[in-house]
Amino acid sequence: MNGVSGRMGYRQHLVRSILAIRDQGGIELPDGTKVTVKPLLVGRSEAKLADLAAQHGIEDYTTDLDAALADPRWEIYADFLVTKARASALRKAIAAGKTIYTEKPTAESVDEALELAKLAAEAGVKTGVVHDKLYLPGLQKLKRLIDSGFFGRILSVRGEFGYWVFEGDWQPAQRPSWNYRAEDGGGIIVDMFPHWNYVLENLFGEVKTVYAQAAVHIADRWDENGEHYTATAEDAAYGVFELEGGVVAQINSSWTVRVNRDELVEFHVDGTHGSAVVGLFGAKIQPRNATPKPVWNPDLEDTHDYDADWQNVPTNDVFLNGFRQQWEEFLTSYATETPYEFDLLAGARGVQLAEAGLQSSREGRKVELPTLSI
Repeated sequence: MNGVSGRMGYRQHLVRSILAIRDQGGIELPDGTKVTVKPLLVGRSEAKLADLAAQHGIEDYTTDLDAALADPRWEIYADFLVTKARASALRKAIAAGKTIYTEKPTAESVDEALELAKLAAEAGVKTGVVHDKLYLPGLQKLKRLIDSGFFGRILSVRGEFGYWVFEGDWQPAQRPSWNYRAEDGGGIIVDMFPHWNYVLENLFGEVKTVYAQAAVHIADRWDENGEHYTATAEDAAYGVFELEGGVVAQINSSWTVRVNRDELVEFHVDGTHGSAVVGLFGAKIQPRNATPKPVWNPDLEDTHDYDADWQNVPTNDVFLNGFRQQWEEFLTSYATETPYEFDLLAGARGVQLAEAGLQSSREGRKVELPTLSI
């Protein structure tokens, strides 16, 4: 596990996924047998790794990635590094013949991401890319609505994501400063468009075109040491996506927005037979036969309670932490030698959308996305 000292690598992948699987005694495979996990922590700071290992009862850690990859005891390479460092590490893991499970974006360019997917395929290496938002309880409820035919024909999707990230002068910023430096791989398009790609393609249809407007709304920021710097990467992006089948999606992503919604991310889906609004956990619906009939009249105050027209979707399932659920699915696929859908090619499609979004913003036009293949 390379990069576990970072926020996401530590909290979601190490503690809430791998250690949770280890501590429950592993996961049960379809044939009734069990497979468990043993982590090897890899990073640059031996002191940090030693502290994490002692804290969580982990026997193995190292600062030597090459030695770890050369050791046959370790079967899976998991990557949670910053984006700029990821591709070179994945190349090493592929050359070592390791199974790979990695965060996204998988590379800094679509050419590099596609090259990694090809190298893995040629080497016969099994790969998995984190698609965590598909496993959110709200989006799993949305998937159930789609599969049941609730919407009829889906017309459009509107997404709102984001929150206010403090500039770092009078309150510390809650995101690392590299997120705001393009030269360090920062920017909300690179961060979020790979997410939107897999959400859209797995729920509504393949993304065919994108029009995006990026913005650096706040240029003056202060880093972790209180030093001023000028942001060179966008802190907000406004995207319009055309999907196969004619669905139109609009998604706003921003670290400069004050939240006035139930959750930090919400998707509003409209269809001919009904609509839904879903977030991280919640989901509410409005079917066609319970839709009100508003009339526009700016001369009279509208006292209708539109929120009351929506019905909450019950939580009929037990939802695991999304990162852990995907880890369990990937480990099961690895142990049973079955195909895994969310591979490096899927990761390359996410990088492709981010790259196209940046191009669209630079050139002020809609950009088409060709179908990627190995």
